[in-house]
Amino acid sequence: MTRTVTVGLDGSPESRAAAEWAAREAELLELPLKLVQVWEPVPAPMAQAPLLGPETHQHWTERSEMGVPPAEGWGSVPREAAEGVRLRHPGLDVTTEQLSGRPADVLVGAAKDAELLVLGSRALGGIGGFMVGSVGLSVVAHAERPVVLVRAGEQVADEHETDPATGVPSAATAFRPVVLGLDIESPDDDLIAFAAAAAARRGTSLRVVHGWNPPYYYDAYGVAADLGLRQELARQESTALSEVLRPWREKFPAVEITEEFHYGTPGNHLVDASGEACLVVVGRRTRRSSLGSHIGSVTHTVLHHATAPVAVVPHG
Repeated sequence: MTRTVTVGLDGSPESRAAAEWAAREAELLELPLKLVQVWEPVPAPMAQAPLLGPETHQHWTERSEMGVPPAEGWGSVPREAAEGVRLRHPGLDVTTEQLSGRPADVLVGAAKDAELLVLGSRALGGIGGFMVGSVGLSVVAHAERPVVLVRAGEQVADEHETDPATGVPSAATAFRPVVLGLDIESPDDDLIAFAAAAAARRGTSLRVVHGWNPPYYYDAYGVAADLGLRQELARQESTALSEVLRPWREKFPAVEITEEFHYGTPGNHLVDASGEACLVVVGRRTRRSSLGSHIGSVTHTVLHHATAPVAVVPHG
C-alpha cells in the first residue's frame, strides 16, 4: 500500500497552513496527499451542560447515533481545501477522508498508514469538535510515524533564503538549512536519516545542533571552574558528535552536514537555530515510562517556541 502525506484539517488558519506545507512535502516525496477531517460525535461541553435542556441534548445525541455531522456544511471544509490544493499544485494526487471519534485517537490511527502526519501547531478548534493544542501534543506523544507541526501563516517563502535583490525571503532562492537536534549519548538512525533525507530533497545543508552541559557532579565538586578540564570535556563531546555523523556524510555525499556544539540547554539553541531553518527535526523516544508516553523537555520547548515547522520523529 502506498503511504500518503496526511494532514489533519478543520478549516482553521493553522490547518490551512499545514495543508499547504503538506502539499509541498508530498510533491517532494512524490506521494499522494490525504486531507483528514475529524468529527467528535458529541461535543464534550454540550454533553456536560444540562442547563441547555433535554431537547438540545437529545438532538445532538440522535445526530451522533445516526452518524450525522454536527453542522450543515461540515463536509465542505475538506472538499474546498482539496479543490484549492489541486489548483495550486496541479498533478498532485489529493484525496479527502472524514472520520469520527476522539480527535487525538483518530489522528494517531491515521498516522499509522502515513509517511508522515502534518498538523497545525496551535489550537485546532473546528466545527466538528473541540480540537485544541492538547490534541496536537497528544498525537505527537503517541503517533508511530513522524509528525510535523506547522504554524499559522507559514508561507513557502519562509523556508527559503533571502533574495539579495529584494532583501526578503523568496521561493526562487535556495532552501534554508534543515536543523537537527541530536543527543549523541543515544543517537538514533531513524532520526538522523529523516533529517538527512529532508535536506537532500530540498538540495540544502543539514545543520546538526548539539547542546552540552557537564555532569552535575562536576559543579558539585567545583570542577567546572577548571577551564582546562572543561575544554577537554567539550573537545571529547565534539569528537563524539563528528564520529556519529561520519557514516551519514558517506550515505548523503550531496548534503553538506555541519556541526554546532553549544554549551547550555539544547532546546534553547534549537529554538535560536529555527529562525534560519526551513525545518527543525527532533526526536521522541517511544519507550514508555510508568507515567505513560511523554514528549521530552527539549522537544516540548521546540514545539512551543520554534519559528520554523517542526518534525518530531519517534524512535526507540
